[in-house]
Amino acid sequence: MQKPHPEASFSRVDSSPRLTLPDLRRDVIGIDTPVPLLDGTERPYVFLDNAASTPTFGTVLRCIEEFLPWYSGVHRGTGFKSLLATEAFDAAHEVVGAFVGADPERNTVVFTKNTTECINKLANRLALLPDDIVITTVMEHHSNDLPWRKHCHVVHIGMLPDGSLDLSSLRLALHTYAGRVRLVAVNGASNITGLCSPIYDIAVWTHEAGARLFVDAAQLAPHRPVAMLPDDDQRHIDFLALSAHKMYAPFGTGALIGPKTFFAEGEPDMVGGGVVEIVTLERAIWNRPPHKEEAGTPNVVGGVALAASIGVLQRVGMDTVAAHETELLEYAYGRLRGMRGIQLYGPTADLSGKVGTITFNVEGKHHSLVAAILGTEGGIGVRDGCFCAHPYVKLLLKVTPEEDQRFTAEVLSGNKSNMPGMVRASLGCYNTEEDIDALVEMLDRITRGDVRGRYVQNPASGGFTADGFAPDFARYFPYITRTARGERRHSEAS
Repeated sequence: MQKPHPEASFSRVDSSPRLTLPDLRRDVIGIDTPVPLLDGTERPYVFLDNAASTPTFGTVLRCIEEFLPWYSGVHRGTGFKSLLATEAFDAAHEVVGAFVGADPERNTVVFTKNTTECINKLANRLALLPDDIVITTVMEHHSNDLPWRKHCHVVHIGMLPDGSLDLSSLRLALHTYAGRVRLVAVNGASNITGLCSPIYDIAVWTHEAGARLFVDAAQLAPHRPVAMLPDDDQRHIDFLALSAHKMYAPFGTGALIGPKTFFAEGEPDMVGGGVVEIVTLERAIWNRPPHKEEAGTPNVVGGVALAASIGVLQRVGMDTVAAHETELLEYAYGRLRGMRGIQLYGPTADLSGKVGTITFNVEGKHHSLVAAILGTEGGIGVRDGCFCAHPYVKLLLKVTPEEDQRFTAEVLSGNKSNMPGMVRASLGCYNTEEDIDALVEMLDRITRGDVRGRYVQNPASGGFTADGFAPDFARYFPYITRTARGERRHSEAS
């Protein structure tokens, strides 16, 4: 793999010392923030919803605070602040490219809002025809499925009984559709089971079929080392996307990495300021990548924040992060496997091939009820539902076609009470065994029926709330000024 350019660094000083895992936990903003419980007490929040969005590193916030006095418009200003902001924003692109091992001479980094926008941009820019084939899987987040459906024929590869990808079916599809396959689009790690895809094997098979590979690394990049590998390597990843909000920098930035030559061709999918070299009344001459793909005033702060977060993770080492999360998984499954009434999904024995995502249900309890009890009585943040991956979740739950039709009809009628789903606890690099213990303790209470609240379900959302539990959010965040608190938003698909 090529070495990153020496300037692709975003530490405050190049000699920044190595960090330990305890250092990381201390650096997480809000790690000791107390939250209200149903019984009127408070306890420090246990954050086990990292697969959705992570908290922020204090180091990232301090970087932003130091940058904000210098914030300015980038790329065309002549004042000192604009020049400095441009240097910081461009350096952030380089940091992201180096983090995923992209060759800076051949590849470019395009900043977007999030991974979803990255995938939509790629789908728009591929110039797909209706008869073209994109191969994806039933394990994908909707963001790595629905954008392809808009443009061409999508082939979905199934799963094995343990929830892992059916690689034999993938190879067969590549052989069957060779010559028509434009792209294979897979996740680097599932947001449901945490299973990591064998992306380098898939890359070889994809290239043998004359297609390109896209990896949705939103769930992989925060947990494992990622290397796109040199362009002339058969294992090379052609396109890769990730999100800052899952990497301890929730300031609204996604990154799409791919070949400069690809983005140099054709028209950008969004046009306006910044994407052009020159415009006349008759024509527009497009700018070079990545500027061609970043229309309008970019999220400079978000790019700087992402680069700063990468700097923190690199000071610990992604191998260290991966080893820690595997140890946590082994500890968690060691405790959960022995509990009565807990149904676990996906592999539970060999955990080396998955990131820190644990999905489960409690026998006889609605998934949304379990999640509500964990938050309301335990101060534990998890997530429940289908996690924007409906087909995969329904397969894991063994939902029959007849049941699926019934659930769909109920949802369309405005009733989500019976919508199937799971509870998801997802780990970050800063979580500890004590966090797992807190989860297991509350699950033990739930399985024993030791629940103090009376919970009421909202049929329109499917979610549960404890009767009488109405915390004053403005007390905790006084900038909330709504005079009438609306119904809490709850989507089973989030």
